[in-house]
Formats: sequence, structure tokens, C-alpha cells
Amino acid sequence: MDHPSAPDLTPTILALEPMPAPLDGPAPPDAEDAPSARRNAGPLLAVLRGILPSAGTVLEVGAGTGQHAAAFAAALAPLRWLPTDPQASRIASVPLWANALRPQAARPLPARVLDAAAVDWPLKPADDIRAIVATNVIHIAPWSVAKGILAGAARWLAPGDPLVFYGPFRRDGAHTSDGNTRFDASLRVQDPSWGIRDLESELVPTAQAAGLDLDRVQAMPANNFTVVLRRR
Repeated sequence: MDHPSAPDLTPTILALEPMPAPLDGPAPPDAEDAPSARRNAGPLLAVLRGILPSAGTVLEVGAGTGQHAAAFAAALAPLRWLPTDPQASRIASVPLWANALRPQAARPLPARVLDAAAVDWPLKPADDIRAIVATNVIHIAPWSVAKGILAGAARWLAPGDPLVFYGPFRRDGAHTSDGNTRFDASLRVQDPSWGIRDLESELVPTAQAAGLDLDRVQAMPANNFTVVLRRR
């Protein structure tokens, strides 16, 4: 089936990116530490360098442990990085990772509680949101969260600004690996509203209806993808 989408790019074209600080060291005391965040930080950072604008604020939806917020805020300065999460208990880990950076390194902005499925987001024009990033979010949340992220991007991004999703996706109704097939089944056992989303039949049509168009699909390690949409 043909789709008006950018061709997949292979992981081999990714620039080599070392493990960014502070993820190259031990976790700070009391901070949450997700091994997957450490593994995908370098490859994802390599892609983000070619996607994100040079100024303004990146809104991270689902910051979780805060590992990416600390690493990317330091690596991508002078871009500002605004981490958010729906759970106040999770964002407590964000400043712990930020404090593990070198004293002169740029740090993420204070984290905010944000329910992506809500109509009103805790943002204002002065936040100067120029990009939105959601890493490993929409397969472990109801579809209403994905729709909320798309609606929020349509409201807060300017034309041409990127919305970036990272994680596993089905392609044209099929999983891209046996591991993803098993992972999807386990997610749906935990919660029937969760699951790996189909890029062509679910995400792209919903994004287009919200006013965003597919710009790029980047194949990533471990059967994941970085999907870039841009505000129309």
C-alpha cells in the first residue's frame, strides 16, 4: 500500500553519539533510573540534532525519570527543555538528574504536571514552545493521550515546528519484530486501552486531521522508530 510518507531511513546513517552526560555515570541518590532511557539517549539525541530548531523551548511529554530532560537540556542548549509528566511523583526525579550535570551545564526548566489528554495544558505564549517530544508514551497510554498530544501540538506549535514521537510502531497493520508482537500482547493484558500503535492507519490520519503532516520516519535500534510530524 502506498502512503504519502517519507521513506524509512536505516539506523546505519545515524551519527555516532556517545552516551550523553549525566547518563554516562551512576544514578544520583533517590533518582529513578530506566535502563532503556540510557540505551536510547545517544541514538535519539543524534536524530534530534537534525530536527529541532536552534532556539525556543522543547516541551517533553512524559518525562518520566528525567534522564532525557537532563541529558538533552545540556546537549542541545541554547534550546530550553521543559519536562512534563502526568504524575507529580515522577517529576521529582527530574531535578535529581539535572543536579548531576556539571555546574556550568544547561539544565532543564522546572518540571510541570501535564495531562496530555486534557484540553488545557499548563502553558502560556511566553513559554515559546517550538517543538514537542514524546518518548515511549503513546503505547503505554490510552489512545486519548496520543490524540491529546496531537491537539496540543496543533495549538502550541507554529507552522513548520516539529512534533516528535519515539517508540515502537506497527507498519501497515504488522509488527516489525516478534519481540514487538509479544510486547504488544503484554501491554494489552495490562490495560486493553494500551498497545503499539499503527503508524499508517492510526497515527498519520489522526495527525493530518489535527493539522500536522508526516515529515520523517527514522528507523532506530531495537525495532523502534522516530516519527517526525510538522505543524501545517
